[in-house]
Amino acid sequence: MALKKRKVEIMDTTLRDGEQTSGVSFSAKEKLTLAKLLLDEIQVDRIEVASARVSEGEFQAVKDILDWANETNHQDKVEVLTFVDGGVSIDWMVKSGAKVQNLLTKGSLNHLTHQLKKTPQQHFNEIADVIQLAQEKGIKTNVYLEDWSNGMRNSREYVFEFLSFLATQKIERVLLPDTLGVLTHTETYEFIASIVSKYPNLRFDFHGHNDYDLSVANVMEAIKAGISGVHLTVNGMGERAGNAPLASVVAAVNDFLPEIEIGVKEKSLYQISKLVSAFSGIVIPANKPIVGDNVFTQTAGIHADGDSKNNLYFNDLLPERFGRKRQYALGKTSGKANIVKNLQQLGLTLNDEELKKVTQRIIELGDKKERVTKEDLPYIISDVLDRGSDLENVHIESYALTHAKGLKPTATVSICIKDKCYEETANGDGQFDAFMNAIRKVYKEEKSELPLLIDYAVRIPPGSHSDALCETIITWSDNTKEFKTRGIDTDQTVSAIKATEKMLNISYK
Repeated sequence: MALKKRKVEIMDTTLRDGEQTSGVSFSAKEKLTLAKLLLDEIQVDRIEVASARVSEGEFQAVKDILDWANETNHQDKVEVLTFVDGGVSIDWMVKSGAKVQNLLTKGSLNHLTHQLKKTPQQHFNEIADVIQLAQEKGIKTNVYLEDWSNGMRNSREYVFEFLSFLATQKIERVLLPDTLGVLTHTETYEFIASIVSKYPNLRFDFHGHNDYDLSVANVMEAIKAGISGVHLTVNGMGERAGNAPLASVVAAVNDFLPEIEIGVKEKSLYQISKLVSAFSGIVIPANKPIVGDNVFTQTAGIHADGDSKNNLYFNDLLPERFGRKRQYALGKTSGKANIVKNLQQLGLTLNDEELKKVTQRIIELGDKKERVTKEDLPYIISDVLDRGSDLENVHIESYALTHAKGLKPTATVSICIKDKCYEETANGDGQFDAFMNAIRKVYKEEKSELPLLIDYAVRIPPGSHSDALCETIITWSDNTKEFKTRGIDTDQTVSAIKATEKMLNISYK
């Protein structure tokens, strides 16, 4: 018999609470774009898009979103934070076209006493007036109990008195925020379970903050305790340490709470994560679960080897679930297995000896703290394997390059031509020019002429996504033809020297 699942609503508050991230402000067009993605593509159940009365820009954003929502029958899924202000927020709602208010009230006696300086009954009477006015204007009401978590810790009688009052009002939901992110998972479960059992006819949402990095655990416990909805943000954006992150919660619920049904489409989570990062200017940490750049990247060679042997290092968080692919990092901890995985993706194969040489070169780059990408591999292969075949007659044994302010650059070069070795020193206008002048001295002794250098180009290898390698392409002329040689290294001058060494072998007579 199939397990009957309990539906839990996902309310995304990236556009309201997430925008309270320090330094973040979404434009009206950006909010509309994200609202469309969240409701149509990600398929969250509801979105909270703004606070009433904040600015003209907020008003225009809400109006634009509601114009679209009315055309697509999403108007009841778009919510706005409002205030107990004698109807000013309600007037703002009516003008914007919004149909659902999330009314901010005081969920702890501490906040009520010291911020509003009112009695519970005074507060409840004002709330009742706002709810009544909203109903008259065709606006549905959800009620936030700000600082509810501390209210449960320190003034539980007040919280239950408040909830008993709300049970008499025409509202849709009660929203329970851990405003300061102070709850533990055990408290979250105990507080919510006690409320849900006492008020079975009310629908409750949990709104978790992440100050102790416990927001995902708290959301999970809230769901276990019987909560009807949870509030999340893309990338965990929000004030201070942020809110419970959408992607992490969705993955955890899908994998660990099989009795729970949520409608969010995992495949699009990475897409909206990147878009929110671009709009907000807030960079996603590379190790952030689900959406970080590194979370589906194996670095250690033993892990790549294990993946080739019955997926020994896989877990249920397969990257394909989130529209991503597993990658294998290249660096000093890379083994042959990492490189083979990358070669397979490029459609390349190497024999054991070639693979050994390429592996050694990548480890050398890693020791220099260079970041090597899959796209660099063809150039590393070309450089490493070409050196063995081309350098049969002329070999640059060693060199020393100096550059000091106020002094001409100097190069000392040791070079072997067949069985005879030379050492020369020369100055030049730059380090490579000094190197070439030293080589010319050697060739003068050899009574040979060097090809003429007619073009010199330096670039990052095309298609590379790192700055690990520098490619120098030099065009030469030997009076009969023009030809090009290429050198690759982490250092621009060294890459030019490698290109020159290839030229010396090609032109050897």
